[in-house]
Amino acid sequence: MINEWFLIINPVSGSGRGKRDWPQVSALLKEAGIGFKYTFTEYRDHATDLARKAVEEGWRGIICVGGDGSANEVINGIFTQNNVSTKDVSIALIPVGVGKDWGRTIGIPSHYTDAVNAIKNASTFIQDAGLVQYYDAGTLKKRYFANVAGIGYDALVTEKANLMKEQGRSGTLPYLLSLITCLLKYRYTSVKLKVDGIELKDDVFSINVGICKYSGGGMMQVPEAIPDDGLLDLTLIKSIGKLEVLKNVKNLYDGSFIQHPRIETFRGREILIESKPKIYLEVDGESLGHTPLRFNIIPKSVKVIVEERRES
Repeated sequence: MINEWFLIINPVSGSGRGKRDWPQVSALLKEAGIGFKYTFTEYRDHATDLARKAVEEGWRGIICVGGDGSANEVINGIFTQNNVSTKDVSIALIPVGVGKDWGRTIGIPSHYTDAVNAIKNASTFIQDAGLVQYYDAGTLKKRYFANVAGIGYDALVTEKANLMKEQGRSGTLPYLLSLITCLLKYRYTSVKLKVDGIELKDDVFSINVGICKYSGGGMMQVPEAIPDDGLLDLTLIKSIGKLEVLKNVKNLYDGSFIQHPRIETFRGREILIESKPKIYLEVDGESLGHTPLRFNIIPKSVKVIVEERRES
């Protein structure tokens, strides 16, 4: 065995592919000579508990077999342990989810064989992480993330899409359908935004805060994000006609939508968002709480297995 890894498998990722494809993934790992111990998640945030315990027990390599949401849970486990630096723990993702958005920016292979070969070759990239503090039922909470957070309309779409996936609809269709159906009832919100002390007040449609570029199944919602520059990137969509939203959906896939006059981009180390009424938050595809929100950057703190070695 060339190395030892702790595997965390989400059996319901990808409409059950996590469980169905596990024998195939297991065989590929064994063929590559990769030693491992594995366990399946049983409830939401279970991967966080499992990853934290694994690090405390001495594991320094964790493989997540799941989607971006499962990977987010693993990252939160690594960040909430107190034994070692987060950079001492390598995380690998064997994607079985639908979106596969995190890997689009940094080079996580999307196919099983390529992902296993990357783990065997041990090429790593050290990227930034984000920390968001938010409220849920009046309680202040926090969440770490490695990809993109969405606020307002984006969070509503994600929540609706997740419900559709739970009902058995797969692929990117739930997100696209949710994007349209949520548009019919969504209202703009008065937002106070502060980026490194620069303040803005406006009626807002949606906000994305990113370490990486992609979310929503290939939409480049934070096209200027650089994952290891020590900065958060923010895309702000101000109040905009609903027909304009539909006309620009295609431009979400290449990032050109940010050229619209009602869209602004910002970059900074700390972002504060207040709103009236409250608006909701999703992080790496997981629905969380609501405003007020505080985002901070944690530079070069996530060590990820990627297809090719990159400068970090």
